[in-house]
Amino acid sequence: MDRPRHRARAEIFAFIETFYNRKRLRKHPVWGYLTPLEIRQRHEQGHALAA
Repeated sequence: MDRPRHRARAEIFAFIETFYNRKRLRKHPVWGYLTPLEIRQRHEQGHALAA
């Protein structure tokens, strides 16, 4: 992978993980207005409890 593409991918990943998944709220009441990170954590907790 060439350097500019690698750098762009790294910057996009950083944006998604540090801003989008932690601060953006799901706008649908079914999701409880949670961030994507909170939804994933609750999902993982449910699987850990079921195991």
